Amino acid sequence: MKARIKWVQDVMFVGESETGHAVVLDGAPEIGGRNLGMRPMEMLLLGMGGCTAIDVMLILKKSREQVKDCEIELQAQRADTDPKVFTAIHVHFIVTGKGLKEATVKRAIDLSAEKYCSASIMLGKTASITHDYEIREEA
Repeated sequence: MKARIKWVQDVMFVGESETGHAVVLDGAPEIGGRNLGMRPMEMLLLGMGGCTAIDVMLILKKSREQVKDCEIELQAQRADTDPKVFTAIHVHFIVTGKGLKEATVKRAIDLSAEKYCSASIMLGKTASITHDYEIREEA
């Protein structure tokens, strides 16, 4: 995997992946940023959320669950001193569908956390990662 980070100005950069997708990264105003892009640590947290979301949806699809929506809310705490790594991350899944089986949803989340989500497993080396979920029946 390759990526490229190109300086724009001050503490603003454009990141580009080898697949050609780009994102603006910027620092907080107190360090010279203009708040025109995500912070790198926000991107890291979103990457973990996206990674586990993809896993869970693929597992639920293979299980033939009728998922109509999936939302993941993440909350993270960081260390007070440098390096300000994530120390705790909580992942809350909201899965909406028709007749979803709780055991299948729980299994999908557990498999992602313990086996498939590279980002979660990597971040779990410095952070305590917890998960919970709610299942909503589609009206």
